[in-house]
Amino acid sequence: MAKMKIGAFLKSRIVWMICIACLVSLCVPMAAGAAEVVDRVVAVVNDDIIRLRELNQALEPLEKRIRSEGLSAEETQKQLYEARERVLDELIKETLADQQIADTGIQVDESDVDAAIERIKSRNYYTDEDLRQALQVQGMSMEQYRGEIKSQMLRSRLVNRKIKSKIVITEEDIRRYYEAHPEKYGGTVEYRLRNILMQYPEFGGPEAKAEVKEEMKSVLDELEQGASFEKMARKYSEAGNASDGGELGKFALDDLSRDLKPVIRNLEAGAFSDIVETEQGFQIFYLQDIVKTDPAPLEKVSDKIENTLYEQRVNEKYDAWIQSLREDAHIRIIR
Repeated sequence: MAKMKIGAFLKSRIVWMICIACLVSLCVPMAAGAAEVVDRVVAVVNDDIIRLRELNQALEPLEKRIRSEGLSAEETQKQLYEARERVLDELIKETLADQQIADTGIQVDESDVDAAIERIKSRNYYTDEDLRQALQVQGMSMEQYRGEIKSQMLRSRLVNRKIKSKIVITEEDIRRYYEAHPEKYGGTVEYRLRNILMQYPEFGGPEAKAEVKEEMKSVLDELEQGASFEKMARKYSEAGNASDGGELGKFALDDLSRDLKPVIRNLEAGAFSDIVETEQGFQIFYLQDIVKTDPAPLEKVSDKIENTLYEQRVNEKYDAWIQSLREDAHIRIIR
């Protein structure tokens, strides 16, 4: 059978299993002036082939992101190579899945494709002309786009039949997950913090740093004598939040740095810390209050947990299914 393909599939292992709306990514314009390359076969999967043109098209968004990160030439080449390997692996998985479609008798009517296109246009506020212009920029005709959407829908129905229809999430599954993840559903503890910051001197060495610490000690002395932390922050802090009385906001312990966690954990509401040496400078922290939320009742998070478990099972079963196809397939990668 002719191999069906779609670039958007490669943005995630199971994009094509989740939502036809993801197809709008096909409308993202390609980079202007992209160099034309000589096409060749890069992989053989049973009776189908994967061409260099397909691989480069799928790799393009990842390549743009990697090249925009300002990495060294060596690291850029390393990440591009790794990305190419991942993309080729996903194309092989896609091809293996496509080869199963003919055997299942799954079909998609043209009316289904029409409805999918209308949903995409509606979600993105596209007129028919807007869509055609976006496709033209990408070098794709409407007929090619319809073919991509049809392929997407066929794959989605294949996964529904082979995988999703066989997944059952029980109430016991949901309860076990709930009890195993108290950090998600067992309530939260957050610490509302303020700080006073004195930055390390840019020049002057250890002596200048010691002078700054002496200044901070005098601030600590005033706090110990009952001075308002907010007023002291406005007067002495060199942080950007000084005008707000050193207001930092609320933080869970896990949000804090490793060195700061024990400092805050050992404070009581209304207390301030000793002088703390941080990357930014000398700091004093004030624990304004501790905000606790009650655990989420199981019945209120049951649907969310069920969806989480469902997607996990889909991923697991999809991977196992593709692996079984791979083991029985003839695959040759051409470097």
